[in-house]
Amino acid sequence: MWYIVFLSGLLLLGVVAAIAGYFRHKKLEGMLERGEISEIPEPELVDGECCGQHEVCERDSLLAAVSSQIEYYDDEDLDRFQGLQEEAYTDDEVNEFREVLYTLRDVEVAGWLRSLQLRQINLPQSLKDEALLIVGERRLHA
Repeated sequence: MWYIVFLSGLLLLGVVAAIAGYFRHKKLEGMLERGEISEIPEPELVDGECCGQHEVCERDSLLAAVSSQIEYYDDEDLDRFQGLQEEAYTDDEVNEFREVLYTLRDVEVAGWLRSLQLRQINLPQSLKDEALLIVGERRLHA
């Protein structure tokens, strides 16, 4: 008995989707005829890790302006370096940053760098290339 309800619901969902698709296609055809668009756009696959609602995915953006919310990556102790110049770090301090960097997943590195910017913490100069390389490789493989 329950499978009849399930199949009926599935059939109803299919009919609703078909009707919505029909009207969407008609709307796009009208836009094409009026010259509002040059061609009917193809559907795009959206990365499962990004919500797809932003022109630039917040997860991959290095710009602090994308999000004003500070997110910590188990790195609260780095706050003591706020305002310190990027070339002023000692080797031990650089290793603290390096330890955090290499314990992050690749998808978290851009968010961590953005978090450092929002917290006004300069990444040590010697780690900038490594961090940007990780972000760049992540974007290439996304």
